[in-house]
Amino acid sequence: MSIRHGLLALLEPGPRYGNQLRAEFEARTGATWPLNVGQVYTTLSRLERDGYVTPDGEDDSGHPLYAITAEGRAELRSWYATPVDRERPARDELAIKLAMAIGAPDVDIRDVIQRQRHHTLKAMQDYTRLKAEALTAAERPDAGSDAVAWLLVLEQLIFQAESEARWLDHSESRLIRFAHRAKTAKTAQPAHKPRERTTR
Repeated sequence: MSIRHGLLALLEPGPRYGNQLRAEFEARTGATWPLNVGQVYTTLSRLERDGYVTPDGEDDSGHPLYAITAEGRAELRSWYATPVDRERPARDELAIKLAMAIGAPDVDIRDVIQRQRHHTLKAMQDYTRLKAEALTAAERPDAGSDAVAWLLVLEQLIFQAESEARWLDHSESRLIRFAHRAKTAKTAQPAHKPRERTTR
């Protein structure tokens, strides 16, 4: 997830201060990926170092404001125009867990899959319930961009959970086939015959 580009996008309409950016980021994404203020200010510091934002005075309450620069707008346009790189996918903890569980002693990988499937299906139900609420909010005449953005994030989470559930089903089927094949190959091997003694 590109926090830096998310903050640049939020700065495009006008200057903001750190806690304001954190609140707007969470409103736009439904707090799916919560940020802390320290993380926001660390990112702003890096963006300033790279020439993408600049300090812009203070608001009436004394909060330090940041504004996007021309270089920051160019970087934001480039981010929007560039597809998300799938050649180096993000590490997926579930895929790593199943890969490590295969052949691990005292680990029932089918139990691992069953527990994850239960969790994934529950998450999908929760996301679907939230989607119904978000859809109602997004269809109101006074709905802002945050409501539509949250709806899109929720739909992505639902599709992701559906895909994960299908992958878990597929993984379990594959493991069953491999286990059956290994068992069949073992029983098909000829029994070891003891060597006959030769008499002299």
